Amino acid sequence: MASFLLQRFWQSILLVFIVSILTFFLINLAPGGPSSMMRMDATEEERQAISAQLGLDKPVIVRYGEWLGNAVRGDLGDSLSSGQPVIQRIAERFPHTLQLTILTLIVSVVIGMILGIIAAMKRNRASDYMINFIAVIGLSVPSFWLAIMLILLFSVTLQWLPSSGVPPEGVSLWEQIKYLILPVIILSTSTLPTIVRFMRSSMLEVISQNYVRTARAKGVKESVVIYWHAMRNALIPVVSIVGVLVPRLLGGAVIVESVFGWPGMGRLIVEAANSRDYTLVMGVTIVVTLLVVLTNFIVDIVYSKIDPRVKNF
Repeated sequence: MASFLLQRFWQSILLVFIVSILTFFLINLAPGGPSSMMRMDATEEERQAISAQLGLDKPVIVRYGEWLGNAVRGDLGDSLSSGQPVIQRIAERFPHTLQLTILTLIVSVVIGMILGIIAAMKRNRASDYMINFIAVIGLSVPSFWLAIMLILLFSVTLQWLPSSGVPPEGVSLWEQIKYLILPVIILSTSTLPTIVRFMRSSMLEVISQNYVRTARAKGVKESVVIYWHAMRNALIPVVSIVGVLVPRLLGGAVIVESVFGWPGMGRLIVEAANSRDYTLVMGVTIVVTLLVVLTNFIVDIVYSKIDPRVKNF
């Protein structure tokens, strides 16, 4: 077990290192690059002074080495647009994104598992077709279009839910939840259908196994067979897919936070890209990569506990 975890740990470190190299060099090779932060009316002397101040007069490989050395010590530099430390700006937005993604993941896993089990138990019946149809629609409809439609319906027409923003301080729990309902629904459309389909196929495979038939032949109650014998084994592939869904959630957060005015890291990276704030883009990218790597590391541990065979791969 220790060698398995150590192997996964070094793989995670290597992945973060590769992502940091690709991101840093792509930003510097992109049209405009960090030099676009300079004023258009600046004189040549002012441009050289700004380049020296930002460190742009050094070779890219040297700048990357300096950035990496500082990043290892927890210093991701200062934002070029605001002058604030990148860590501080990320820390201000991180709780909002964490709240949104965790709630979406919980909703997707719980509802996705329930719908997947129902679809498997009612195979080739109306409820199975209906759940599969909804799952296909959820995967096919563009999230930004669905978000606008729901805002028009629930915020503009019915005026049941707020259209954007975060709840003000001191409001009730229900008022806080109302601000999260629409963003969570939209973000769930990218993850819930996948869990439904994985759970359905996994349950169909498990309930066809001999030990399930034996349990039924012994007269064990159907609810015990499904929720105790079958569901435990059917969960194995579902656990593995959670690690894959986290990057999709964080990617979807960029659109959802922009549409709903949610002040999270997805909206922050859009603002950073628009203002050519490359140190902030680097910082957010690395933090998001670390989140994805950490999530997959935890999923690997849980998966190895559920199915010890994965330790041999």
